[in-house]
Amino acid sequence: MRASFPSLMRAVCALLLVSSLAACGFKLRGSNGSYNMPFQTIHLGFGEASSLGNELKRNLRAIDNVTIVTKAEGAQARFEVVSEARNKAVLSLNNLGRVREYLLSYTVVFQVRDASGNLLLGPTEITLHRNLTFSEEVVLAKEGEEALLYRDMQSDLVQQIIRRLAAIKA
Repeated sequence: MRASFPSLMRAVCALLLVSSLAACGFKLRGSNGSYNMPFQTIHLGFGEASSLGNELKRNLRAIDNVTIVTKAEGAQARFEVVSEARNKAVLSLNNLGRVREYLLSYTVVFQVRDASGNLLLGPTEITLHRNLTFSEEVVLAKEGEEALLYRDMQSDLVQQIIRRLAAIKA
């Protein structure tokens, strides 16, 4: 079976387009994960047991020009957590008055100061929401799904925090 001439031409044009984009060094914005932070040292005001703080540390360590310091006095930037909250609210009920869906939310409020205590980034709030359907037949599975959704929101929060840190004007 022979391919028709127009479909062959479309395939050749698509191949040329893809190869020219790859040859010119085209990349999606942020695809290489590198950020230019306006500071070389940062102190993170999280507790040792904070999972959000540990994930933020891990992501910041992957950035070449940033060092995380343990004491706030030696840091060019101080990341301060004003508040961190997880919330679970009933979103909808079924006809028997039982929960059908929850709304999960994760909110972090933070600010960034320089070494002399001046605000580099004023109090900033990031809130993420996810819907969680609920069924009484699979309670354990839904608890696992809830934990997974919170972990996903935490990863998303870390990426948003890093982008906001990179956008600070020193």
